Amino acid sequence: MATFAIGDLQGCYQEFRELLDLIHFDRAKDRLWLVGDLVNRGPDSLAILRFVRDLDEAAVMVLGNHDLHLLMVAEGCSELHRNDTLQDILDAPDRDELLYWLRQQKLLHVAGNYVMVHAGLLPSWTVEQASLLSKIVETALRRTDFHELCANMYGNQPDHWDDSLEGYERLRVIINAMTRMRVCTPDGKMDFSHKGLVQDIPAGYLPWFETPNRASREATIVCGHWSALGLQVRDNLIALDTGCLWGGSLTAIRLEDRKVFQVSCAAEEETRRWQ
Repeated sequence: MATFAIGDLQGCYQEFRELLDLIHFDRAKDRLWLVGDLVNRGPDSLAILRFVRDLDEAAVMVLGNHDLHLLMVAEGCSELHRNDTLQDILDAPDRDELLYWLRQQKLLHVAGNYVMVHAGLLPSWTVEQASLLSKIVETALRRTDFHELCANMYGNQPDHWDDSLEGYERLRVIINAMTRMRVCTPDGKMDFSHKGLVQDIPAGYLPWFETPNRASREATIVCGHWSALGLQVRDNLIALDTGCLWGGSLTAIRLEDRKVFQVSCAAEEETRRWQ
């Protein structure tokens, strides 16, 4: 049995299947960890949702910002953006079943010393606290009044954690940190505007995983979300978004020995129409 963690798919179904062939994935004995953003911007999000759903217990995923955006659009709480490629899901005959399945997925997954999250963890959060906070959001996603969460999900404020936060402000900070954050100050104030290279981070901010005395530093965080960061394999960090959507690679890592597997993705010229 092997456990393979795989970076952001974003609708790149062909490359996903090629990567599964490369790693000789056997759903009867192997497990997939998917770091979120299964959908959007790429050409075949519907096929990916159906395929991963049908893997059942052979796959575990965490929700990314694009996955949540799909739920927001389906609930009428957000409009499709110019570069979105979600209409095939919204028009699918099994859309309700797929969206319901997506709402059952995790925001954070912990197994031994590994923690999988789409974007990151705030510096003050221990793994135990982050796990408890993620469950609050997961419960809200699964409630019958889920529409109310959607109506209050978007926004950049508050931009830092405070134990006294309540209601939708509390949920929004948790969601933003775990699905949108790339950089923050040493005391955990988030900036959502930066999506580029590490050397271009605004003054006073750091990659979230390099903040001093980060409370989760003893665990190995497996994440995606930041394609400009590229592949990072460190003692306490495995970052797997290698920009398949933008003509980079789709990356898997076997957690047992940290062997990396990659397939080349469509040339950038071919993917521009999905941007």
